[in-house]
Amino acid sequence: MDDRSVITSGGIEKIGLPDSFIKYKADGEKFQFETPVPEHTAGVQLIFKVLTEGQHAVLRDLHELTAVGHRMVHGGEKFQKSVLLTPEVMDQFAACNDLAPLHNPANIKGVNAVKALLPDLPQVGVFDTAFHQTMPDYAYMYALPYELYKKHGVRRYGFHGTSHRYVSQRVLEFLGMPVEGSKIITCHIGGGASIAAVKNGKVVDTSMGLTPLEGLMMGTRSGDIDAGAVTFLMDKLGLDTKGISNLLNKQSGLLGVSEGRSDFRDILAGIAEGNDHARLAKEMYTYRIKKYIGSYAAVMGGVDVILFTAGAGENQWEVREGATRGLEFLGVELDDEKNRACRATEAVISKESSKVKVCVIPTDEELMIALDTLELVK
Repeated sequence: MDDRSVITSGGIEKIGLPDSFIKYKADGEKFQFETPVPEHTAGVQLIFKVLTEGQHAVLRDLHELTAVGHRMVHGGEKFQKSVLLTPEVMDQFAACNDLAPLHNPANIKGVNAVKALLPDLPQVGVFDTAFHQTMPDYAYMYALPYELYKKHGVRRYGFHGTSHRYVSQRVLEFLGMPVEGSKIITCHIGGGASIAAVKNGKVVDTSMGLTPLEGLMMGTRSGDIDAGAVTFLMDKLGLDTKGISNLLNKQSGLLGVSEGRSDFRDILAGIAEGNDHARLAKEMYTYRIKKYIGSYAAVMGGVDVILFTAGAGENQWEVREGATRGLEFLGVELDDEKNRACRATEAVISKESSKVKVCVIPTDEELMIALDTLELVK
């Protein structure tokens, strides 16, 4: 951590499926091999095995590890910052399982798998929801009976918080701007996508809600939709709660509108082929980003910086162009040449004359997790 260098990195994909695989980088090379990974505990064990055994091992043994940091998805209102994962903390985190039934139980398995192998090793939880806990009540509350908030915690929580925190801090360093007085709109545009309004270094609003479904149109998620349309579809299609959740989370977004393309690169390929569904999907996608940018500029009383990060935000100039074209009235002047040349690198892509700086800042959630972990185990 002295020089923040990455010794190795990687991950496991398709856990629980017959074609699961691990991919990782070591000694400047990329490796990938298929291996059965039935669930997350076996996945953690496999990662530790790769780190310590074979020709690409980077540790002599696991006792070289100082700590393990975990990305924890839903901390509800209980966690406003990263914490050491004590038994009491884990009980509180488990109490949030209803809010993230797909993610939180998997997070718990990861923590327990590490504990089984290294019971005395400090572990730290970095919560996706924590950075958004500065939102005022009028921004995070839904217009539902207040009792539902008190009893069941139904409110806006927001996600991608670790990413929004990193890029909003990094862009100030990059531009040499002070935190005080800053008004930044951070656009995390990947398979999942969210936007945050960050004023004076603190979130005042964000697009995702109780779950990661609300807000922008995403790869397979619908984003904002009339709640009446949800009950209408349940009646028309005979769907239960699981069925409607599957429709909105996994069959909608770019995938649903384009009729089969969930990746923005495939959408662009479809447009090049003359596919009108792909064209419509792209226009809906960028229009909604622009709509949120405009509303967050209003919320903050202006905007100094609009930044793009994550997969499509960092790599697709078409997304950035579509999301900012027409915002000249706010003082946004995109530099077409700089925008088209920028891929996954820190850059200002607006014109010198632009009152609002438009930037690309590659996210680094792993670094944020490592920094928080180091700070807490010191």
